[in-house]
Amino acid sequence: MQQQGAGSGLRVAAWVLVPLGLLLAVGGIGYFFTHYQGATVMSEAMAPTYRQGDRLVIERIDADEVRRGDVVLVDVPDRYQGGPVLQRVIGMAGDHVVCDGNRITVNGEPVEEPYLMRGEVNPGTGPYDVRVPDGRIFLLGDHRGNSNDSRFFLNEQSGSVAASGVLGRVNEGVAAPAASGTLGFLGVLLAMVGIGLGIGGYVARRRARRPITAVPPWSAAQ
Repeated sequence: MQQQGAGSGLRVAAWVLVPLGLLLAVGGIGYFFTHYQGATVMSEAMAPTYRQGDRLVIERIDADEVRRGDVVLVDVPDRYQGGPVLQRVIGMAGDHVVCDGNRITVNGEPVEEPYLMRGEVNPGTGPYDVRVPDGRIFLLGDHRGNSNDSRFFLNEQSGSVAASGVLGRVNEGVAAPAASGTLGFLGVLLAMVGIGLGIGGYVARRRARRPITAVPPWSAAQ
């Protein structure tokens, strides 16, 4: 009877843990893949901030969530045929972006750029003065001497690209991705424990139901 009671308890625990674990696993893993994606840096255009070969977590965002200073992964099919590129947002729709060769201003305010490669501002190109069209963004690489960015397409809508082409921005924090990953791992672990308990309960019940065969006493020798 004790074995049968223990088997029933294990089965109840399994019925609770397995669905709960699957729910957590699907929720955690699903949240990560819905809101984030991985990317590998393919060039030195964003050095020294991000080097070629670096693995990044990209947070999926809509066009209206883009902000100045964001490093975004953007798809520009008519400009870059090799796939999405990683660049920094300098100007938003309506912004007045000016570079005199020594510094960049946006709407008359100097842009502080401590992330630049060796203090670069505008090497290899001349001064420019543009207004970013509606629905578009002006992008530059952190390694200005090695970045094929908005400066080289000024005759195409002031060098800007469509904000709708943004696939996501680099996520510097690890809290949200780590939390979703931990939740998914915990869910898998709970489901496995539940399955183990269910198997244990099944074995215990089988043993409890096994008939007991009486063993006749040994006959005395004649």
